[in-house]
Amino acid sequence: MKILNLYACLGGNRYKWDEVTDNLEVTAVELDPELARMYQERFPNDRVIVTDAHQYLLDHYKEFDFIWSSPPCPSHSRARYWSSSNYDTKTEAIFPDMKLYQEILFLKHYFKGKYVVENVIPYYEPLISAKNRDRHLYWTNFNLPNDIKSRHFNGLCQTNGELKKLEAFHKIDLSSYKGNQSKIKIARNLVDYEASKTILETVLGIRNKENEKQTELF
Repeated sequence: MKILNLYACLGGNRYKWDEVTDNLEVTAVELDPELARMYQERFPNDRVIVTDAHQYLLDHYKEFDFIWSSPPCPSHSRARYWSSSNYDTKTEAIFPDMKLYQEILFLKHYFKGKYVVENVIPYYEPLISAKNRDRHLYWTNFNLPNDIKSRHFNGLCQTNGELKKLEAFHKIDLSSYKGNQSKIKIARNLVDYEASKTILETVLGIRNKENEKQTELF
């Protein structure tokens, strides 16, 4: 199964995929070369490409069976909106990054495999309806289980030793990161690996039924 993992970061979503199946060929795309280096160290058998994920999707979507995309979420998040909506705040108001919806529409109409676009619940009504699972939105072309659960780390945030707690939570080590991004921001933005494991299991269930010429969505 050929998987495209866009905006891969450190592979929070990727971490437990090998527990689902060992028949994976994963291509990860990450713009930050330091995160790409660390992803490659974490998943040495994956192909890691340092480039713009949005453009890579357009150029290479036909090469894959399953695509996971987690576009940057800050411009859509409720937390950032609440921080910037007061005129006296130091947090600057910004336009929502519409690449999120570009990718949803593109995958829906052009891609023949299975896909997931994951993002936060936004401060506005989503422009394209999505599946809401445990404080995350997922746009997919297959039915998601209703019981997808993400482990919650809210209690770890904004406390003493937050970064170390988040590293332990996600089973990562950011000590060697030499890039320009905030380490806490990187850790906070990782997809929970238990939720993404369940999603891949669902995708493989669909594919198995399709291979048996069954049309029911799992």
